[in-house]
Amino acid sequence: MMNLMHWRLVLAVVDAGNITHAAAQVGMTQSGASQAIAQLEDTLGAPLFTRERRQTVPTALGLRVADEARAMLGALHRIQALSREARGAAGGTLRLASFPMVFSTVLPPVLRRFRQLHPAIEVVSLEASDDEVETLLAAGTVDVGVVLNAAPGRQVCPLGQDEWMAVLPAAHPLARAGSAIDLAALTAQPFVLATGGCSVHAQSLAADAGLAIADVRASVRDWSSAFALVREGLGVTLVPTLTLPENRRGLRVLRLALPLYRSFGLAASAQAADSPSVRALFSMLQRDDKAG
Repeated sequence: MMNLMHWRLVLAVVDAGNITHAAAQVGMTQSGASQAIAQLEDTLGAPLFTRERRQTVPTALGLRVADEARAMLGALHRIQALSREARGAAGGTLRLASFPMVFSTVLPPVLRRFRQLHPAIEVVSLEASDDEVETLLAAGTVDVGVVLNAAPGRQVCPLGQDEWMAVLPAAHPLARAGSAIDLAALTAQPFVLATGGCSVHAQSLAADAGLAIADVRASVRDWSSAFALVREGLGVTLVPTLTLPENRRGLRVLRLALPLYRSFGLAASAQAADSPSVRALFSMLQRDDKAG
């Protein structure tokens, strides 16, 4: 029995030239895709592909079938677009940029809910630093991006905030000083500077407070590398709560005596602010915010 998945798979194999890559594109296993192609060929009574060692090549019939399948799926997409338009539903593509930590912690449930509500909108994600997100937004290269500490008056859909926490080796003298530590005392120690690919980090926070980190022993982008170096006793560090590891053996985590926070939210590019896909995303976030 032939269905839409068969035709999507045929096109994916023609375009990729490889069943394994094609299977990944349509969400199937390699063995499942091979069986589906074999079933389709059996139903049609003729081969659509020839299998070479590293490539799957369409036969003459396979090329003609692919052309017809492409036209058929194109017509289906146009019918679906007409239906969405009649219902006032959004479709299309949403290009989203964010820095890594928010991609891995905050955005997954947001994007899952968005896909459930708007399955016709394809979300294309791009990982970037916070500075790069701002550049992409300004250029209109992406539709929405996660921004840090948005300036007052900027139109942003809030996603959340987290607190900056001091992390010290468990045996460090300051680790026994209590449940909180002064930022000045922390920055006076040998330091492991962790950035997470963002311009807002311990060094910028210290500068905002009129302080300086005088002894930077290491500067790393990856948070896990920073925790490993702190465990080795190389220095102390300052990180957002979202980055803290589940296994804190060998580490002592302290709040700052005067807590510091970072907030993050979604901002739209000027070019896409009124697009149906951006309005659909922001409307969902605003409803969730009111419900919460």
